[in-house]
Amino acid sequence: MANICKHHGTILSMLVHPQIDPILIQFGPLAVRWYGLMYLLGFVFFLLLGQHRAKRSDSFIDVEQVSDVLFYGVLGVVLGGRLGSVLFYNFDYFLQDPLYLLRIWEGGMSFHGGLLGVILAIYLYQRKQSWGFLRTTDFIAPLVPLGLGAGRMGNFINGELWGRASDVPWAMVFPQVDNLARHPSQLYQCLLEGPLLFAILWLLSNKERPTGVISGLFLIFYGLFRFSIEFVREPDQHLGFVALDWMSMGQLLSLPMIAFGLLLIRLAYSRQSRH
Repeated sequence: MANICKHHGTILSMLVHPQIDPILIQFGPLAVRWYGLMYLLGFVFFLLLGQHRAKRSDSFIDVEQVSDVLFYGVLGVVLGGRLGSVLFYNFDYFLQDPLYLLRIWEGGMSFHGGLLGVILAIYLYQRKQSWGFLRTTDFIAPLVPLGLGAGRMGNFINGELWGRASDVPWAMVFPQVDNLARHPSQLYQCLLEGPLLFAILWLLSNKERPTGVISGLFLIFYGLFRFSIEFVREPDQHLGFVALDWMSMGQLLSLPMIAFGLLLIRLAYSRQSRH
């Protein structure tokens, strides 16, 4: 949607957030929300791509086992995402009201918390199968980005996590916030964390690489994309900048991802050179 306004005698056309109802359809007290639908879409992407990859001759995971991996991953995403949101972004509120942690229906999910939850869940599951942890995460990493992109689209539909004020031609007004034209940073994240990250990991994983490389690349590229987008995304109002008067919580949490990803790749190629 475009909005026409006058500024110093010049007619300007601005994009305006469509303000989509976050509830797609409602049956009495039961509501199907766009954000939940995006999560479901992400899980479907994971399942279909995982089953496709499991059919390769070099796959150590059977097609039937992909759904088990997804089940453990979903538990990790939901529990870790909620815990991360509370501890990383709403810890003061949690101290005042500890039961806030359990009120998942009030919203609040953190990618970095979800990532830690998935890592723990997959670690516990793969131990039963004796697959090897990094071998398993290398299989999983390319299956995740399209779901991340869908989640960011859910943020855009909800009109949340908006960008900073900007005069770029595609800047968008979010009326629920104010009348300033802002970066549609949710769409930037959708494209970078979704299709672009997927293409990078899917293509690179088509060739055999040392164990841990694909996992490391996921951490590096996601961390770099997230760190970069945070420069045009409005910091969380209740947190502001958390370090150096310019670094947001998202950037702070992405730095260990990048560092650990680089370490994983270095160790992977070091192990290869010794064999």
